[in-house]
Amino acid sequence: MNRPARVVAQSTSSNSQQGMTLLRDPLLNKGTAFTEAERETLGLRGLLPPCVLTMETQAQRVLTHLRTLPTDLEKYVALNALHDRNEALFFRVVVDNIDEIQPIIYTPTVGLACQKYGLIFQRPRGMFISSRDRGQIAEILKNWPYPARLIVVTDGERILGLGDLGANGMGIPVGKLSLYSACAGVHPEACLPIVLDVGTNNEELLNDPYYIGLRERRLTGEAYDSLVDEFMQAARKTFPGVLIQFEDFANHSAFKLLHKYRDEACVFNDDIQGTAAVALAGLFSGLRISGGKLRDQRILFLGAGEAATGIADLVVSAMIAEGATEAEALRRNWLVDSRGLVVSGREGLSGHKLRYAHTDQAPIADFLTAIKTLKPTAIIGVAAVGGAFTPDVLRTMAELNERPIVFALSNPTSKAECSAEDAYRYTEGRALFACGSPYDPVKLNGRSFVPRQGNNSYIFPGVGLGVIASGSRLVTDEMFMAAAHTLADCVGKEDLAQGSLYPALPRIREVSVRIAAAVADVAYQRGLADGPAPNDVKALVQSQMYEPKY
Repeated sequence: MNRPARVVAQSTSSNSQQGMTLLRDPLLNKGTAFTEAERETLGLRGLLPPCVLTMETQAQRVLTHLRTLPTDLEKYVALNALHDRNEALFFRVVVDNIDEIQPIIYTPTVGLACQKYGLIFQRPRGMFISSRDRGQIAEILKNWPYPARLIVVTDGERILGLGDLGANGMGIPVGKLSLYSACAGVHPEACLPIVLDVGTNNEELLNDPYYIGLRERRLTGEAYDSLVDEFMQAARKTFPGVLIQFEDFANHSAFKLLHKYRDEACVFNDDIQGTAAVALAGLFSGLRISGGKLRDQRILFLGAGEAATGIADLVVSAMIAEGATEAEALRRNWLVDSRGLVVSGREGLSGHKLRYAHTDQAPIADFLTAIKTLKPTAIIGVAAVGGAFTPDVLRTMAELNERPIVFALSNPTSKAECSAEDAYRYTEGRALFACGSPYDPVKLNGRSFVPRQGNNSYIFPGVGLGVIASGSRLVTDEMFMAAAHTLADCVGKEDLAQGSLYPALPRIREVSVRIAAAVADVAYQRGLADGPAPNDVKALVQSQMYEPKY
């Protein structure tokens, strides 16, 4: 992972790429940083301006230009173009300026980029497998020129909180894999973004002249299942041992696919499991401030889909680990969906909700009444209903709790349940707040609060690195539990003092190393890893990390 399998740009061997071919290869191109000697040897004289720049100067030039652009979408396009021509420089800029750049290459800007994907499309990245490719997927995957070790795949049906964006959803796998490389050092050559283009039911896209995907309704039923199964078999055969991350599938597909493949293939669903781990870590951090045990909390979720039930399942496991019975733990987790409180006997409940459909509770139609009735210590918003945590909701939580836990995790920002400023203002600064999209620090009554994102980028890069480094055959819930505890342990007293429930983002590579080591430890302890445990798992992980440099 630390070095591309192909010849590096500095090579002078006769079979290395040269001239314009070299300059057009983003994994090898250094642009104006090629030295005079390299230009002579690699057939680059005359193809570059005579000035030789260091990577540091190149990076500063990129940032200077980026900061002149008026909108985040234009910045996204500029960074995407850099990614397409010089991967090392792109990742150097991202790694060294993660606070500034991550919101541009991922949430919240990536949501708008996906909505505009056909308009801003410049160069294909990753692979597009369509429903017209049935019976040929294995052959098509062989067209990918690199030995992929990590695939992020989506069918585009539920992109963030924006719904069905079809093939435009490619922005999500590309963004996720950029964070794998920037945040955890997974080599970009090992990363493969894939869209399964099975059509779209989005009328606006079907009528959009610039839409890049199939202009037909979504494939469903057995035809859809067989296509996904063909892809799964082909991917594992073409790239033995590959880790596959399911991303932004709709609820009805997400749960089914995870349950179907998790015990036979190295797969996980970040929307279900990654979100769960980062939310649980935030709860652990919040309880260090408010006191008390997780097993004694009452948690009310706004949302009942992948994220909500994924978090609830992991919280239940953590409560049981603290000594609660399963029945007691389940009783402390409640879901509210678009029809109100999820309770036993309500018609039309899908399988993933049934575990939290409690008895002995009358139906409740609205979220605020559910809060007043159930008296939760924490509310977690994952329904992509912007503004759902109203001032009345926040004031009620503050009346019920000295330190109410308020997680507004939906993204992009337009879908956030409340802003950081509202969370602090309407709870008189007592909220223990985490968000799904970035917010600036908030000043209130002489105090400065620094809200931090409960962003999955704290979890999935480290989990992926640990799985790849250990060669684990499966990804287990125990690994995500270990990741949650490790992330919470990375939060210092200084963080907590300013209301931050997660570590500062510039520490993300350090955090990812610790999470990767914890995940790898689980793999070795459970006999899932490729070979015996090394003497120093952390050193093994670090030895495999990509560092963007020439």
